Amino acid sequence: MTSVSLEGVTKVFPNGFEAVHELDLEIEDGELMVVVGPSGCGKTTVLRMIAGLEVITSGTVRFGELVMNDVAPKDRDVAMVFQSYALYPQMTVAQNIGFALRMKGVPKDEVNRRVKDAASVLGLTEWLNRRPAQLSGGQRQRVAMGRAIVRNPRVFLMDEPLSNLDAKLRVQLRAEIARVQQRIGVATLYVTHDQIEAMTLGHRVAVLRDGVLQQCDAPQALYDRPVNIFVASFIGSPAMNLLEATLATGLDSVALGSQRLSLSADVARRHAGLSRYAGRTIVVGIRPEDLPAANGDHPGAVLTGDVHLVEALGAELLIHFRVDAPVVQLEDSSVTKDGDYLVLGNAAVEEECVARIEPRHDVRAGDRFSFSVSDDRLEFFDPETGLAI
Repeated sequence: MTSVSLEGVTKVFPNGFEAVHELDLEIEDGELMVVVGPSGCGKTTVLRMIAGLEVITSGTVRFGELVMNDVAPKDRDVAMVFQSYALYPQMTVAQNIGFALRMKGVPKDEVNRRVKDAASVLGLTEWLNRRPAQLSGGQRQRVAMGRAIVRNPRVFLMDEPLSNLDAKLRVQLRAEIARVQQRIGVATLYVTHDQIEAMTLGHRVAVLRDGVLQQCDAPQALYDRPVNIFVASFIGSPAMNLLEATLATGLDSVALGSQRLSLSADVARRHAGLSRYAGRTIVVGIRPEDLPAANGDHPGAVLTGDVHLVEALGAELLIHFRVDAPVVQLEDSSVTKDGDYLVLGNAAVEEECVARIEPRHDVRAGDRFSFSVSDDRLEFFDPETGLAI
C-alpha cells in the first residue's frame, strides 16, 4: 500500500510545448483520484509521468517516501488499463489475465489462484476459457482490468478505459470499477474527459486546464464551490449559466440587462469580498436546476426569458431561453495562464440560458416564461480574473 505525490511536476516536450505546469497533487493510500479536463489539457501526460513512460522536465514524483523520477517503468510496480483492450487474441481469458504473472515466474498454482480470484471479482469466472473474439466490449475491458489487478500493484492507473463502450455499458462498468477499486484498496489515478465519470467515480476530482491544476476537491465541493469560471462551466451538465451583471452599490441587488434580482443581506455575509465590487460589473452563475418555474412553491426573485427550445427528457424539461444580459461562455482560446490567475480573454457572448424544470409545465418555443431565483444558490465571479468572489 502506498500513496502517490507529485510535487511541482512540469513536462515540456522537445518542441517547446508545455503540457503540464508545476503540478502539485497527492493521491492517498486507497484513494481513487480522477483527473478530468478537456482534450489536450495534460491528463494523459500526468498519468504517463507517474508510470514512467514520460520523463518529467522538473519536479518530483514519489511513491510513499521513494522518489521515482529515475526508476524505470518496469520497476515501479504500476498497473495500467488503457482505452484499448490490448488483449492477446490467441490466448484465453485466463491466459490473458495471468500473462504478467507467468512472465515474472510466479508458480503455476499461485497464478491459477490469483487469476480465479480476479475473475471472481470481475464476474469473469464462466468466461475463463473463452478467447477475446468471443467476448463483448464490456467483457474485454473487464479482462484488461483483471490483467492489471491480478498483479497486486502499488499503484493503479486508468486512461479513459470506458471511452470505447456504449452508454449503457459505461454506466455498468463505472459501478464495477468503483467496487473493484474499493476492494483492492490501491491508490488509483483515473483519467477521463467525461465529467459524469469524474463525479460518480472519484473520491476527489482534479480539474486540469492547459496543464494547470484549477481545483482539486470532493465532487460535490467542485459542484457547489467552484473556484473559478472554468471549473463552474466545466463541472455540471448542462453547464452553469454565467451572466454579465452589475452589482448595486448597496449590495442589495444585481442588474441582469433590464431585469433586477434582489439580494438578501446574507449574500454579502457569505461572499465577504463582494463589497469590493459595489457598482461594478461581475459575472453571476446560476445552475440550470436552480431555476425552477416561478410559482408560489418557489419564493424568491424572478428571471424572465424568451423560450426558443424545449427538450423533453421524460423526468425533466430543459428550457433554453434568452435574456437581454450577455451570457458568458468560455471558448477553447479564451482562458490563458498568467501566474496563479485565470484571465478571461475574448469570451463568447450568446444570449442563451438553460433551466431544468419539472415535466408537468406546459411551455413551448416562443413562450415568455419566468423562473424563480434563490439568492443563496447564486455564485459570483470576477470578470477579469475569472476567480470566485
